[in-house]
Amino acid sequence: MDIYKQFSFEAAHFLPNVPAGHKCGRLHGHSFQVQVHVRGPLDSTLGWVMDYADIKAVVKPVIARLDHYYLNDIPGLENPTSEVIARWLWQQLQPVLPSLCRIVVNETCTSGCIYEGD
Repeated sequence: MDIYKQFSFEAAHFLPNVPAGHKCGRLHGHSFQVQVHVRGPLDSTLGWVMDYADIKAVVKPVIARLDHYYLNDIPGLENPTSEVIARWLWQQLQPVLPSLCRIVVNETCTSGCIYEGD
C-alpha cells in the first residue's frame, strides 16, 4: 500500500541550458508542491503503513534547504528542472526513508514530474 505526505516550498531559479530567449532562462520563482510517497504493508495493529509524523520529520529539514532559496546555488541543482529537483530529493531522502517509492514535484498547478528512482 502507498501513502503520501505533501509539502510546499517557494524558490527562485533559472534554467541555464535552455535556448536563448526561452522564458525559463530568466530568473523566476515557483510555489513548488512536493508529494513524498512511501510503500509498505498495512500494520494490522496500528492500521497504517507509516506514521505521517515520521515522514514529516525526515522530509521537513530537506525541504527547508530549498524553501526561499535560489535553487541554482544548491549543489546538485545547478540546472533545477522539476526532474532534477525530484531526483535530488530522492537522493536526499531515500537513505533515511527506505520505503520511499515516489517523489512528485509540481512547479505549477498544471506541470510537474513523477520520479520513482533509477
